[in-house]
Amino acid sequence: MRIGVPKEIKVHEYRVGLVPAAVRELVESGHEVVVQTGAAAGIGFADADYQRVGAKIAPKAEEIFASSEMIVKVKEPQPGECAQLRKGQVLFTYLHLAPDPKQTEALVKSGATCIAYETVTGLDGSLPLLTPMSEVAGRMSVQVGAYYLQKANGGRGILLGGVPGVAPAKVVILGGGVSGTHAAEMAVGLRADVTIVDRSVKRLRELSSIFGPSLRTEYSTQEHIDTLVMDADLVIGAVLIAGAAAPKLVTRDMVRRMKAGSVLVDISIDQGGCFETSKPTTHADPVFVVDDVVHYCVANMPGAVPRTSTFALNNATLPFARKLADLGWKKALQQDRHLADGLNVHEGHVTNAAVAHDLGYKYTPVEEFLK
Repeated sequence: MRIGVPKEIKVHEYRVGLVPAAVRELVESGHEVVVQTGAAAGIGFADADYQRVGAKIAPKAEEIFASSEMIVKVKEPQPGECAQLRKGQVLFTYLHLAPDPKQTEALVKSGATCIAYETVTGLDGSLPLLTPMSEVAGRMSVQVGAYYLQKANGGRGILLGGVPGVAPAKVVILGGGVSGTHAAEMAVGLRADVTIVDRSVKRLRELSSIFGPSLRTEYSTQEHIDTLVMDADLVIGAVLIAGAAAPKLVTRDMVRRMKAGSVLVDISIDQGGCFETSKPTTHADPVFVVDDVVHYCVANMPGAVPRTSTFALNNATLPFARKLADLGWKKALQQDRHLADGLNVHEGHVTNAAVAHDLGYKYTPVEEFLK
């Protein structure tokens, strides 16, 4: 199979779909890999590093889209990229379609076979291709939250961990999944006063066992969330419903009643955000203020640490990319039900139930195309 790796074009996005080590695995399996020149310069790899492992270098993305049977990316295709996709071509990347009707429309129109990292499932019901970036985003959320709590950056002027004789910042984490757990690990490590909220009692028990008395746990009710958010210095939104738009757990009225200079970090922004006042931002302009509350809503948070993120992502995606290349998309999905869960759009049909529901498309089960 001919596999194309274009350079990412989202603002301040330096990650790359395949690192040289991953390319070597594919080339040694008999596949041809074409990488756009400079695609990995932001993480320290030159074109020569790719050529050394057998890749070809193309000067322009248009050449890669025109000639490749499968496109491997990191972030969702931008409008100009969507326009270059075609029927019979496989796109393997993050998509996050539920809050993005324009991208969904463009992918449906393209006729391409679009497999989303974030809805591929694991044997245990996990999301193995989303997990590494959720880990990064969870850890980063505390890092950026602490930064924006500084007075010069618009915050209340609070040190996250406090000092002897002075209370630490109150951190509330909405969601006890992968991102929320890693956010808790960082916040607890910095000696903040941390509370995590989840609607699974089982998960709350697990978190209590992991962190002990260093972490408070609360069952997710609107009353609990309202009370906690009003008293918080930093609120981290780490809510995920696979494939679907995130629920709005913090309303505009709640934001209005929060303490001036408090900070909201919305990890869920890729799926539309879990704060009613959220809107996507970029690394070039990461924050905005609503009712004196600082909002950090960067839609590609792990892109700020692209080298770490790219290696973590490649570790997870390579086995699936290789399976798609070795077997072709149809046979690969027939053999792997969990990979089949990643199919979101195929030849003009929406094949993910949550995306179809949220955006008003007719839902066509994946099985219809695997017969």
